[in-house]
Amino acid sequence: MAMKPQLVALLEAMAALGLKPMHELTPVDARQQMEEGVRARDVPTIEVGGVEDRTIPGPGGEIPVRIYHPEGATSGSGALVYFHGGGHVIGSPDTHDSVARALCRDAGILVLSVDYRMGPEAKFPAAVEDSYAATKWLSDNADAMGVDASRIAVGGDSAGGNLALVTSLLARDDADGPAIAYQLLVYPVMDYTGGTPTYETYGVGYGPLMADTIPWFRDHYLNSPADLADWRASPARAESFAGLPPALLISAECDILAHEGRECAARLAADGVPCEHVDFEGMMHAFFSLAPLLDDAVAAQKLAAERLKAALT
Repeated sequence: MAMKPQLVALLEAMAALGLKPMHELTPVDARQQMEEGVRARDVPTIEVGGVEDRTIPGPGGEIPVRIYHPEGATSGSGALVYFHGGGHVIGSPDTHDSVARALCRDAGILVLSVDYRMGPEAKFPAAVEDSYAATKWLSDNADAMGVDASRIAVGGDSAGGNLALVTSLLARDDADGPAIAYQLLVYPVMDYTGGTPTYETYGVGYGPLMADTIPWFRDHYLNSPADLADWRASPARAESFAGLPPALLISAECDILAHEGRECAARLAADGVPCEHVDFEGMMHAFFSLAPLLDDAVAAQKLAAERLKAALT
């Protein structure tokens, strides 16, 4: 399937900027390029009830978080813990600020965006530990945050989708863990081994995530190839998805992770987890964050907000 004309035009404009592929950069330079690229979009800021930057306790020290409060929030509202994408190496709450704002506004829920530790400075499982700690913190402090502890969802895109699914698995198996009510999984990284059929089909020429980018992420995130067998790094390796909360899985057709998304949705359903899988034709990896520049990004965010609102309010 060819990319949609609107996306092709956007990629041509990006190519004119002369950006380098991520795997040709250092992590520091790749982060800077991503941050600058997001700022260059210069899109209108989505207004919400309030935004607060703070830190919360974590296993490796204080975890920076950004909390988005919906307009007219009342005590006992639903909440989403959101994990940004970026291969566990790049990205931040800043790069995904517009996503968090859109979900907060349109779903009418509190959004806790987590600035988890990343590789190579803090390798696996640091990101997992921070993500789970942040989710548990929100659950444990639900009353103080004006949140109903039984209506907390987890979500994220790419590496963030990976962390959301892993957090759900950890919560399921923890007797004292948070009660996760819903999952928003946007083209999640399911197995850092890679090499699925869509790596060959969409590995070059379909946006910033290339087949050569995954090994770059993997080498900076994981300690050694032995980590590939750990389901906390590659949730496709988990023994079972049974008992997980309902999920919306959003995938992009022209994405090297498209095969992994289909496999994840099928496995969730096979293990008895209600899963709605929506594949956006002609879209690439990372499209979800590109609203309002892409109509399909707007539609995907609206869909996610609708499902979160229905599940949590």
